[in-house]
Amino acid sequence: MNRVTVLTNPASGHGNAPHAAQRAVARFQQRGVDVCEIVGRDAVHARRLVDDELARGTDALVVVGGDGIVSVALQALALGDVPLGIVPAGTGNDHAREFGLPTGDPAAAVDAIVDGRTERVDLGRIRGADGTDRWFGTVMAAGFDSLVTDRTNRMRWPHGRMRYNVAMVAELSQLRLLPFRLTFDGGPEVVTELTLAAFGNTRSYGGGMLICPGADHSDGMLDATMVRSASRTKLIRLFPTVFKGTHVDLDEVSTARAKVITVDCPGINAYADGELVCPLPVEVSAVEGALTVLRP
Repeated sequence: MNRVTVLTNPASGHGNAPHAAQRAVARFQQRGVDVCEIVGRDAVHARRLVDDELARGTDALVVVGGDGIVSVALQALALGDVPLGIVPAGTGNDHAREFGLPTGDPAAAVDAIVDGRTERVDLGRIRGADGTDRWFGTVMAAGFDSLVTDRTNRMRWPHGRMRYNVAMVAELSQLRLLPFRLTFDGGPEVVTELTLAAFGNTRSYGGGMLICPGADHSDGMLDATMVRSASRTKLIRLFPTVFKGTHVDLDEVSTARAKVITVDCPGINAYADGELVCPLPVEVSAVEGALTVLRP
């Protein structure tokens, strides 16, 4: 590894990413690695900068930030040979968590990248009826949690995590079962009512919630977790179990595994890696070996 490109989202981690990037760049230089540092103003600008650097040639693309900026990198790196390194500096950091990268210490993350190994891993791919074609690394979600995020994005107050909490309370007050239509690997259509559905290439989303605890990023499959509960009390009680992955043992939860899944529910948006993707319906699939990751 002689030259790396470091991509930073200045807004990640409530503005802490630039400081983490400075420490990461300094550590790479101490390790004798040349660095080209790029900072994206937004997703479109960041993608353009990444494409330019990939065209010039780089030994790795290292992202400093959270899962949102990792998602930008995935769109450029999918099905290619340039590996992805992650210096976690966001609020969720589910990609970094999946691959065992240290959090809270940019220098240690750089050492893990320089001294570590490469692994070829799967990515999820979302194709929407509106023409969307998006890669994701962790989980695609639709239903209650996407409604909460929709509401959070519409709100201007309060700020930070509290805005999400207020949005969740508001959506809980309107909790209802949603009419889903699903197919798994071309099988018969399943018509069901669900609270939410999540489709995992990896185990966690939302900062460590093990929504798909059995997911394996190298098995060429997606794990589907489907929750069916119209009871606010039961849903609130279910929430803490997601951090342990024990929710899949509850009667309100069912699971499935497939390579290709079609998902439809009127009026519901799909989110992946914490970012808005497109409205349902979508086809979501696992693409085996689509990405090279640098990991300990």
